[in-house]
Amino acid sequence: MTDRPSANAMWGGRFSKGVDAIMEAINASIGYDKRLAAQDIAGSRAHAAMLAAQGLLTDNEAGAIREGLLTVLSEIEAGEFAFSTALEDIHMNVENRLKEIIGEPAGRLHTARSRNDQVAVDFRMWVRDQADAAVAGLEALIRALLDQAEAGADWVMPGFTHLQTAQPVTWGHHMMAYVEMFARDTSRFRDARARMNESPLGAAALAGTGFPIDRHMTAQALGFDRPMANSLDAVSDRDFALEFLSASTICAMHLSRFAEELVIWSSAQFRFVALSDSFSTGSSIMPQKKNPDAAELIRAKIGRILGATVALFTVMKGLPLAYSKDMQEDKEQVFDAADSLMLALAAMTGMVSDMTANRESLAAAAGSGFSTATDLADWLVREPEHAVPRGASCHRRTGGAGRGQGLRSRRSFVGRNARGACPDHRRRLRRAHCRGFGRFAAELRRHRARAGARTDRALARTARLMSGLRLTYLLLAVVGAVWPMVHLLGYLFGEGGSLPGMVALWTANPAVAGLTADLLVSGVALAVWVVAETRVRKNWIALAAIPATFLVGVSFGLPLYLFLRTRPIT
Repeated sequence: MTDRPSANAMWGGRFSKGVDAIMEAINASIGYDKRLAAQDIAGSRAHAAMLAAQGLLTDNEAGAIREGLLTVLSEIEAGEFAFSTALEDIHMNVENRLKEIIGEPAGRLHTARSRNDQVAVDFRMWVRDQADAAVAGLEALIRALLDQAEAGADWVMPGFTHLQTAQPVTWGHHMMAYVEMFARDTSRFRDARARMNESPLGAAALAGTGFPIDRHMTAQALGFDRPMANSLDAVSDRDFALEFLSASTICAMHLSRFAEELVIWSSAQFRFVALSDSFSTGSSIMPQKKNPDAAELIRAKIGRILGATVALFTVMKGLPLAYSKDMQEDKEQVFDAADSLMLALAAMTGMVSDMTANRESLAAAAGSGFSTATDLADWLVREPEHAVPRGASCHRRTGGAGRGQGLRSRRSFVGRNARGACPDHRRRLRRAHCRGFGRFAAELRRHRARAGARTDRALARTARLMSGLRLTYLLLAVVGAVWPMVHLLGYLFGEGGSLPGMVALWTANPAVAGLTADLLVSGVALAVWVVAETRVRKNWIALAAIPATFLVGVSFGLPLYLFLRTRPIT
């Protein structure tokens, strides 16, 4: 590495040696900031006019400078300009060429100005122009989406969650979702443009200038709303570029999501859309292939744009006020992100304009996967008289109108979504038809018929079993409770007993009193069974009373009968 023999003419007055070749390579930015040529020349022309108005330049000098700058611009636009890395950047390349054209007056152009505020104004103007271009690109894409939405406003298609069929929507409704996303992206670019539209020109290096300049004049000439309020802020911050990158990243994310859907929808497994040949490619080995390469590349652009955003945030995060050379690394990231975004917007607009939606495939997909199950359940809740009773047959459940009920539910769904849709498409959404849903209704009826038949058979078996148990219990209750009770009462009254005599008998013979109490309990158990069978039939109480009464009757009635037969009461 060797030293160069001369220093830079713009700033090298105190340097005795030129910079090393590596220093020149790392220091030069002309390879990419030459894209700021138009903005740099516009800013210099406005600055020259202001200097003349303030008496800092003569009218002749200002006129020569302004005309010479137009000559430089024409050379750059014609591709005839020779850029030099030794002159580092676009500012010094333009001023050097201007000096070659008009001579000494070119040196006075830098009065009351630094490259710090010069690059800040150039970069703001460039980003502002790109924000306008992004808005125009988004508006073109939105118009293409609106055309698609209008064409398919009543085309039924499946809506997805987790990429699984969820509920039916329409093609128009799906397209309008992206209209809303890109409309918000448009507003973000417009908001960012409004905030960045302040002129840093006149801040000089960092603390302004002692010359009597008119910053409002240059701001107005360059289309800014006002000069920036703080000179340190004017030359040191790049939040306008970060905000542009942030808006670009969100927009690219929306583009990537839509591109992913187009890749899926254009596959042989879905066949929802057919992309035109203009935005597809083929395979070098597989002749049947038609690849959605434009959509796949749009899907990938988010990586570059997000990377640029992270890179510039990382550059700016640790810089003290005011200007540092690190900020030279701001432009390449923004340039690349802006180029990627504009290309993605143009490609997506072309794809959307040329693609064709397959109405039949959309309707067929909407009719599968039980997409109307949620609406059917909601309808059954809202109209409980149509609820399905347990054990009812398929015909009773559906009333013979399963298809009609599903249709009513789907119409209800369309009406609800029409209220939230874009006003331009409400009428078409309300007319959305329901082709392709018959298979779901038929499957539901068959499922209900099978379930109902199984339930009916189970209930019939249960009923036969319970009838047998009731008959058996009745016989046992008569044998174990009624017959012993009649025998005991006959025994008591047969002795010529009366109520006082019975009391005396019970007092003299506790065994008789205990057996009588057992019989009374058995009678109560029998009464409970009768009530359960006649009053609360087909209730859990009746089912519980049957075994309970059976156990009581057998436990008390039958032993008492046997006791009376084998051991006479004394």
